[in-house]
Amino acid sequence: MEIKEIKINELNPEKFIDEKIQEISSTVGDGIAINALSGGVDSSTVTMLGHKALGSRLRTYFIENGLMRDDEPQQVVSLFKNLGVHVEIIDAKETFFKALKGIIDPEEKRDKGITKTFYKDVFGKLVKESGAKFLLQGTIYTDIEETVAGIKRQHNVLEQLGIDTEEQYGYKVIEPLLELRKDTVRVVAKHLGLPESTYNRMPFPGPALAARVIGEVTPERIEIVRKATTIVEEELANIDAFQYMAILHEDRVTGIRSGKREFGRQIEIRCWDSVDATVATPTCLNFETLEKLADRITREVPGVVSVTYNIAKKPPSTMEVV
Repeated sequence: MEIKEIKINELNPEKFIDEKIQEISSTVGDGIAINALSGGVDSSTVTMLGHKALGSRLRTYFIENGLMRDDEPQQVVSLFKNLGVHVEIIDAKETFFKALKGIIDPEEKRDKGITKTFYKDVFGKLVKESGAKFLLQGTIYTDIEETVAGIKRQHNVLEQLGIDTEEQYGYKVIEPLLELRKDTVRVVAKHLGLPESTYNRMPFPGPALAARVIGEVTPERIEIVRKATTIVEEELANIDAFQYMAILHEDRVTGIRSGKREFGRQIEIRCWDSVDATVATPTCLNFETLEKLADRITREVPGVVSVTYNIAKKPPSTMEVV
């Protein structure tokens, strides 16, 4: 099925919302649907569309995979509670780290470590327990475009790759946002009544911090990039950028601390200017900001002795590394 993009100048948000609510309601009928909420603009928009269409017949879960940022599950659950949406946290940390153990290849990490674990192991179990026959998710046009082109396998692209979700996982996938890119999704999210902190929220990858660890994903390595992420997001909070992140490299590098050699870790910082993530340019951060980032990360994140800044555009770079 060919998907036609709805560009931002073509979008009638009220009409789009009404049509998608009707589509979801018609598809699910009297049944039950489930969805995973990460707190990002895509999943938040789908959650609100689903709850407007189905009410309590949409069961919303936050999958605690051990790969999220500090306090993210609690913050997201609290926000949606205030919006009248109940969200249940599912502890799946052990399941994901077990699946990711020993995996180094980026595509295998996204496919076997994240996608299959999420859709088959975690959601397959939730489907059986809830009796749901439908999964609502926030796949957008850019996800399809990059996956089909072979640039990067997005964890939420299934049917477009010939995967029969009903046969493999036991449920049908509903994707209301397939025609939209990120900038257009933000407009829909705003019209759905989501707060600005959500509809203008910086993009965060579906595989979470696993997309920011080069090499094997372990609890210890995730904790390093989690601490570095907190610092980057604090220091760049007032920067007018599309997205910024910390990345943990695989190789160790030589450093010096307290007069002694330290064979330590390397963090790469990326900060992007973009509209819809199709193309992007590194933000021209001033050197004082970069110095402060490097100083905090090497002081506050155990074992890190080197901090670098990416200056390659997308393309040929991509915004995330994995």
